[in-house]
Amino acid sequence: MTTTTTVAFIGLGHMGGPMAANLVRAGYRVLGHDLVESCLAAAEESGVERAKSATEAAAAADVVITMLPAGRHVLSLYGQEGLLEAARPGTLFVDCSTIDVADSRAAHAAAAATGHRSLDAPVSGGVVGAEAGTLTFMAGGEETAFAAAEPLLSVMGKKAVHCGGAGAGQAAKICNNMILGVSMIAVSEAFVLAESLGLSDQALYDVASAASGQCWALTVNCPVPGPVPTSPANRDYRPGFAAPLMAKDLGLAANALRAGGIDAELGLKAAELYARFAEGAGADQDFSGIVRAIRAASSQTTATQEGTTA
Repeated sequence: MTTTTTVAFIGLGHMGGPMAANLVRAGYRVLGHDLVESCLAAAEESGVERAKSATEAAAAADVVITMLPAGRHVLSLYGQEGLLEAARPGTLFVDCSTIDVADSRAAHAAAAATGHRSLDAPVSGGVVGAEAGTLTFMAGGEETAFAAAEPLLSVMGKKAVHCGGAGAGQAAKICNNMILGVSMIAVSEAFVLAESLGLSDQALYDVASAASGQCWALTVNCPVPGPVPTSPANRDYRPGFAAPLMAKDLGLAANALRAGGIDAELGLKAAELYARFAEGAGADQDFSGIVRAIRAASSQTTATQEGTTA
């Protein structure tokens, strides 16, 4: 398949690189830019054309996709670094970064002010989903912008949901990941409790996966080795979805909870636990590795209790 649409892809890291490669395989011309040379080189090997700068890529593109670490990077690139000014009028900007809802809305406003269409479209599915083209996109923006982006999103993912106006995709992403973070902590605590009660991991899995405890954190990303062979726990917790990324998303959710005056004790506690885990042992682990931190903290508590009663 070939297409006359040219895509500028800015941010070719663990997620952006495979996403851009899937667009190339689908017949799109992709001009890529990243500040990290190794990311650029890997993208070139997959058929992405190297651009000297983000603005050079945007100037030649019909669609500009960004996948960046934080809102400040998106807003700086759009404004101070001249990405919006460099693009032709009416260019479609699709930001796949996970950023604060307020920053996302500011990016939409900046795009509109310079005569462009825009969509916030954060993703779920991790690196495995990016490589396989099975991501889920949560999109916010005008319906016409979503319709224009949908052919590209369908190449990079298996599902794209239009969630509403500007920033709605980001809102859906942080709500979804708050559910995921809280769920993973609950599942991990249950396995540690089961271990202390003499119940095997497999026995708990066999029961919970077929009962009311069933959830994605258990049946797909099981935090203990064995029951789900494809889970990161069987690869020494090498990241599918890294703990620092979960900590970031839960931090965004926590900010929104506080700003909205929402009484959400579990969401705020999950943000606290993942922030601590990501800053320590979990810095290079999958987010399911938090089971190790729970197990270690439980052992310390038990030792302290035993010492007190001795």
